[in-house]
Amino acid sequence: MKKILIVSNAFYPENSPRSHRATELAKELVRQCHAVKVITHRRDGTEEFCDSHGIQLKDLGQLTWPAPSVKGTGVVRLFWRILTRFSALLLEYPMIQLIPMVKKALKGESGYDLMISIAVPYPIHWGVASAQSAKKSIAKVWVADCGDPYMGQENDTFKPPFYFGWLEKNFCRKADFITVPTAASIKGYYPQFHDKIRVIPQGFRFEDVALYIGPKTTNKVIFGYGGMFIPGRRDPSELLHFLNSLDESIAFEFHVYTKTPQLVEPFVNTSKGRILLKPVLERSALLYEMSKMDFVVNFENVGTAQTPSKLIDYFIIKKPILSIKFGDLKKEIIMEFLHGNYVHAINIENPEQYRIERVVHDFLNLIVKD
Repeated sequence: MKKILIVSNAFYPENSPRSHRATELAKELVRQCHAVKVITHRRDGTEEFCDSHGIQLKDLGQLTWPAPSVKGTGVVRLFWRILTRFSALLLEYPMIQLIPMVKKALKGESGYDLMISIAVPYPIHWGVASAQSAKKSIAKVWVADCGDPYMGQENDTFKPPFYFGWLEKNFCRKADFITVPTAASIKGYYPQFHDKIRVIPQGFRFEDVALYIGPKTTNKVIFGYGGMFIPGRRDPSELLHFLNSLDESIAFEFHVYTKTPQLVEPFVNTSKGRILLKPVLERSALLYEMSKMDFVVNFENVGTAQTPSKLIDYFIIKKPILSIKFGDLKKEIIMEFLHGNYVHAINIENPEQYRIERVVHDFLNLIVKD
């Protein structure tokens, strides 16, 4: 039995890829009879979840100063949007507050075989690095797990300011290992730390996902997408414009589950009921709804350093995947999908690597430094 500490901003019941990462790791580690403590924010339901799964919970606390809220209309609203955007960009506000919070939470913690800190947000790693020193070792091995790169990210409108590079290099220098979801992600990190990087993808317990097994209930082609959008990058506008241009004789419904509906809303009213904005669902409920569909849609990121974790979910529900790249819309392939021809569906290589049992095995192997 190993003693393991997980430090994460996101955890159950939050519905996000990083929450799923931390939650699935903690559950499976306990299932494999390891002692697990999670340091995270206490949310409604978190304590009950941890108690029911044998996970020890330590409260990270709440951010003292929240992000400024966007309010008002017109110029006033624009001002608050700019303030919010540049507070995050220039100061990493409000998440920068996590540095002292994580350092405080780690005070007195020691004797672990493995500590896994999970980003985003990256101030989680920065806070762990601030708590680590030559005289204070919290765990035999510290693994800094990264979903997307920070300084080397490719899908935000602006690059992080240069001074955050010091904080990134500091945590990379102190961590024993840096884990990333795909080999393509490695290039998003400083070359001098590439020897510390190990590829460990997102992991799930496939058997936990309930799938719809009933008959198809409509003659319409039903397809969907669940996730966030990024203007000019993970951008649905070209696809939506094309769908709205199609003759009404092509019967379909495109179901969109997103926290960023503003890129979809302009197309809904003119879609004649064929583009539907849906309430955001918890992961298991979303996968069940998508398992009823004919196929699912993936909007590609710019570059290769960031890979959507939803591709794993799409594999689990065993649906053909239509992949859309902004600026390079393949209309003929979309028409193939709408007519039930999935010859150009993207393939998921080596799907067994996404089983949580294997993912946990790969993390535990890092305790013996290679």
